[in-house]
Amino acid sequence: MTGKRVLMVEGPDDEHVVKNLCGARNLGKIDHVHPYGGKDPLIEGIPARLKESDLVALGILLDADTDLHARWEAVAHRLQQAGYGHLPAAPTREGLVIEAPENTLLPRVGIWLMPDNQVPGILEDFLRFLVPAGDPLFAHVEQSVDRIPDGQRRFGDLKKPKAKIHTWLAWQDEPGKPLGQAIRARYLDPDLPAADVFADWLDRTFFAP
Repeated sequence: MTGKRVLMVEGPDDEHVVKNLCGARNLGKIDHVHPYGGKDPLIEGIPARLKESDLVALGILLDADTDLHARWEAVAHRLQQAGYGHLPAAPTREGLVIEAPENTLLPRVGIWLMPDNQVPGILEDFLRFLVPAGDPLFAHVEQSVDRIPDGQRRFGDLKKPKAKIHTWLAWQDEPGKPLGQAIRARYLDPDLPAADVFADWLDRTFFAP
């Protein structure tokens, strides 16, 4: 498949996680991973991306946050306006990939809502799936974070997964590795089942014939 492959992401953490997962899984190179600095600029940028010349595959990667359905509707609405016809009412568990409509110059489009297209959450909820099963250190992290008194906790519930992952990484042999480098160092395991599903979506979106 010739032409540009572009992935839209919210921020640099998403960018580096995807690039390192692609490397760990030998998937190939996405031509351009573009951080938008948040979900609203990303969603608003979808129509312009779809009109780019020589674009053959576009990936849209977003956090579901607290409202998976609202996030899905915002993306689906812009795709339907662009000519992608009827889309499912909810994201598919394996990540949706839509082939280009016939007789158009539109690209193939893949959509993934973190963590797993099924529940509310963020990137770090997905990365929790890549922590080796039964890791005793992560159990200590969860206890430590969950026991912070409400009056002393300086982050909201939505950011609790961030606090846990980054605390866990701070307690590794090389403390404080960024998320992408933690995959490369295999603190986060890119071969666990959750990574299989996500890697398959990346492959179908960007590298399938």
